[in-house]
Amino acid sequence: MQHPHYRLVIFSDVDQRSFAASNAKLDVNFDAIYTAQDIGSYKSADANFDYMFRDLVALGHGKSDILHTVESMFYDHQPANRYGLANCWIYRRHDKEGFGATMNPGDMPSYDFQLTSTGEMVASHQQL
Repeated sequence: MQHPHYRLVIFSDVDQRSFAASNAKLDVNFDAIYTAQDIGSYKSADANFDYMFRDLVALGHGKSDILHTVESMFYDHQPANRYGLANCWIYRRHDKEGFGATMNPGDMPSYDFQLTSTGEMVASHQQL
């Protein structure tokens, strides 16, 4: 069942089987799921973003409808900036130094929103 105000889409560097296991724990119905296995490459490759855009356009959604909600500055926010996407930084490492398992992006990409968890994002959305 679709939410009246937004669509949930997974765009992840995993294979379908791994995501299926995660999805079972999440207990969420996603409107679309795009995995690296489906696409044949990993983010931050343009092919990944092109694949997502083609499919979302076919579903009736343009770039201006997307809020790219992610943590990685290198793999997600840099391409989001290149493509002109609105983006939300889920800054899980807000109380730690460095970028964790993701690469240092060099120059920090811009972002429209910053939250510390997806739970905080849900709470913010509910308040609105």
